[in-house]
Amino acid sequence: MELRPYQLQVARAAMDSIRQGMGLTLSVEIARQGGKNELSAHLEVLLLTLHMGSGGSVVKCSPTFRPQALISIERLKDRLDDFGFEGIYLLQKGYIVRLGNARAVFLSAEGSSSVVGHTADLALEIDEAQDVSREKYTKEFRPMGSAANVTTILYGTTWDNGTLLEEVKQSNLEMEAGDGIKRHFRYDWQDIGRYNPDYSRFVEAERQRLGEEHPLFRTQYALLPVAGGGGFLSRQQIALMMGDHERQSGPPSGTAQGSKGKRTYVAGIDLAGEHEQEKMEAGADGACGARGHDSTVITIAEVGGSSPAQPVLKVVEHYRWTGTPHSRLFGQMVAILRDVWRCRRIVVDATGIGQPVAGFLRRELGRRVVPLVITARSKSDMGFELLSFVNSGRLKLYRQDGSGEYRETMLQLERARAQYRPNQTMTFYVDPKEGHDDFLVSLALVVQAAGGTGPREAKGRLRED
Repeated sequence: MELRPYQLQVARAAMDSIRQGMGLTLSVEIARQGGKNELSAHLEVLLLTLHMGSGGSVVKCSPTFRPQALISIERLKDRLDDFGFEGIYLLQKGYIVRLGNARAVFLSAEGSSSVVGHTADLALEIDEAQDVSREKYTKEFRPMGSAANVTTILYGTTWDNGTLLEEVKQSNLEMEAGDGIKRHFRYDWQDIGRYNPDYSRFVEAERQRLGEEHPLFRTQYALLPVAGGGGFLSRQQIALMMGDHERQSGPPSGTAQGSKGKRTYVAGIDLAGEHEQEKMEAGADGACGARGHDSTVITIAEVGGSSPAQPVLKVVEHYRWTGTPHSRLFGQMVAILRDVWRCRRIVVDATGIGQPVAGFLRRELGRRVVPLVITARSKSDMGFELLSFVNSGRLKLYRQDGSGEYRETMLQLERARAQYRPNQTMTFYVDPKEGHDDFLVSLALVVQAAGGTGPREAKGRLRED
């Protein structure tokens, strides 16, 4: 079995517990793409081989059946093929791999999945345990191995202090201190890099791109937890965003976009919320800057940098309308985006009442307009991407100019909060009691717009994964 030393350490501990009937619960944190799934598949092959005559079951659960459990099934089949069992093992019912009298059963840990009745007497594996609910594990999976005092192995990467994996990890560390039996295994990206230089180079590049304090870098590679909630940006991160360029009312003379060497501009548009729009249409007070109203905000940024894969954004202008119905803004928006800045890409909030506005802009300006419906998942992606630009110094605000737009931007950055969820997603916001987040969201949208501004080629096109 060709496993790396850190994988062998886990495999030997698991097999010792299984052979001696110790019934240990092991927690295994391995940095992303460090080989935890290979380790799991090799253990499954070994257990199926040893028990193909006597029989027994390995049960492995994943947060989802499709694609996670299916990927584990295919990986096990590949390893069985590698070890000469091709044509000997069977796939039954789409979720059971049988080798002789032994079998590996792959189940979903989704809340609605029906798993009661299965028995694990060889091993119980919990894949991506940070994404499996503690209640599902405790009530439905843990009892599967009670009759055989089964050895349980939880694999994953860290997230926050409230996950199943973190709970088991802390319990294991306490027991280790008492009896000296190792139960928790942790291998971050540097541990893995000792055996794979290519991996080290890749993660080093990710550290440069995302920043060392980015939640995804901390959890997926450094195996450090994030706080359950708190400030979205630190003072150091906000300081990184401070630029030394002047605010602009339009592109410098002679720099019209469209030819070689000319400047590229993108825009992010956050539209006043639906409830605010209703108040505006009803004739509510719409004084510019009133704290009681959400605003429609356009952020304009210049795209630069030496690498198309890692663009640098300089925010050059803000536009804000407070208390103005969307229908009265159409002409101004089109003039700003098409005639003044000639933006190459425009990402607009198409949530709720924003959908018809985004549709109008797309009809007027074409495919450069990208409507984005803000859901829990898309907002999480926006937040992580915004953090990657901030942490790597690739997002700069114009120099402090004393304007209301600048002050409001800084206020929202300072007041922004983050909440990290158990499913490795997050949200960012300003508490409504403290103000609005329209400039913050517009900034996140302009970062999204930068993702489609790679250099144009004479032939073919770039494919976005």
